[in-house]
Amino acid sequence: MNLNPSRGDLIRSQNYVSGRWLDAHDGATFEVCNPADLSRITAVPDSGARDAEAAIEAAQAAFAGWRATPAKARGQLLKRWHALILANQEDLGRLVSLEQGKPLAEGQGEVLYAASYVEWFAEEASRIEGDLIAPAVPGRRMMTVREPVGVVAVITPWNFPAAMIARKIAPALAAGCTLVAKPAEDTPLTSLALIRLAEEAGVPAGVINIVCASREQTPALVDVWLADARVRKISFTGSTPVGKHLARASADTLKKLSLELGGNAPFIVFDDADLDAAVDGLMVSKFRNGGQTCVCPNRIYVQDKVFDSFADKLVARVAALQVGPATDPKAQIGPMINARAVEKILHHIDDAVARGGRVLTGGQRVHPELGPNYVAPTVLADAGQDALLCHEETFGPVAPLFRFRSEEDVIRQANDTPFGLAGYFYSENVSRIWRVADALETGIVGINEGAVASEAAPFGGVKESGYGREGSKYGLDDYMHIKYLCQGNLR
Repeated sequence: MNLNPSRGDLIRSQNYVSGRWLDAHDGATFEVCNPADLSRITAVPDSGARDAEAAIEAAQAAFAGWRATPAKARGQLLKRWHALILANQEDLGRLVSLEQGKPLAEGQGEVLYAASYVEWFAEEASRIEGDLIAPAVPGRRMMTVREPVGVVAVITPWNFPAAMIARKIAPALAAGCTLVAKPAEDTPLTSLALIRLAEEAGVPAGVINIVCASREQTPALVDVWLADARVRKISFTGSTPVGKHLARASADTLKKLSLELGGNAPFIVFDDADLDAAVDGLMVSKFRNGGQTCVCPNRIYVQDKVFDSFADKLVARVAALQVGPATDPKAQIGPMINARAVEKILHHIDDAVARGGRVLTGGQRVHPELGPNYVAPTVLADAGQDALLCHEETFGPVAPLFRFRSEEDVIRQANDTPFGLAGYFYSENVSRIWRVADALETGIVGINEGAVASEAAPFGGVKESGYGREGSKYGLDDYMHIKYLCQGNLR
């Protein structure tokens, strides 16, 4: 199976600034490789401070015109972009799988997920509304209007290279903002292809600007955006340590921040749950994208009475998963993104075993003849609560099972983390459902459901998982200011 797009112009190897495709100012590049076999795909600009500055200047110059564009016209442009994404779904899905490694069916599905955000915010653009306020004194009119914040800096992760940039760019454009963007160094090509389609849809020059940078060069590039007062908002998805750095560095210019950071999701199976449904839900939530998602379960708590039965059902399903490259139509789990990811996963497994855990299936690399980045889907049992995988995101296909006795005990364990992005639980007891949903300290709760993401629902966390919400009717809020207007002397 060939993963190269049939439209050759979708593989871009330049930045896009002020409506032009450009090399880095100093001509530097870095290579983008396929994680399945480490083969080179292409090279993209390794941008620096001067490229970051040029992107800001372009976005600032375009802001006044884009802000003045009627909301309906902005929505219509987004609809044209949405139509082009759908028309090129197959090519974009191949590109996702080529640079990220996920199975082709998941790559195609991610493109549809990305398109759903563009469509949603195309429609939301015309629903930007203010309020009339009852005047406090006679002869006065009081109202609010909502205005775009200005230039937005978007920094996206590698695990969903189409969905994450669409989820950030679409509301920014709908709100009337212009933007500068930096895709993850591992997966810049999908983002560049989406910007190529936005250009084709007619986005004016300077409204969207995207620059690439290697891991080593990224701090120098992003620091320019952090220091510049013309950048009024940062939208970032990634690790909590980086999010904290962005928050600290944004303080001098008091930028707005949307931070979707680390997760440590609990998945709870009570003894009154439908076990088959719980296994189905865990397979969807844990092993999608090879476990490389911020909302995938990291700690699976199963009540004593049903622990062995649940474990047996889960092991049978996990052991049957097919591991391989996206070019294999039977593959259900692709390669991990890079060697660092593999090393962390294997370290977590070894640490769990050292702390009393048992490997029920998996637990090692697989298919060495294909490449070094493949890890067998793994189920562990009975590791200690001090295991690293209880406190750090594993970000891989590892499902650790822990026993619990009471509802109170499992709620305490589930909330015993600085993170609070997603949580899941399965129960058929209606009273318990509402007690547990209220008690979980997370921004997202899946109740008898493992697939919770939707363009119509707010996505985001609490505690050290960040703040701000993406998607849904709330998704425009972080890209807008509320302005209060007061007119007096009307009598």
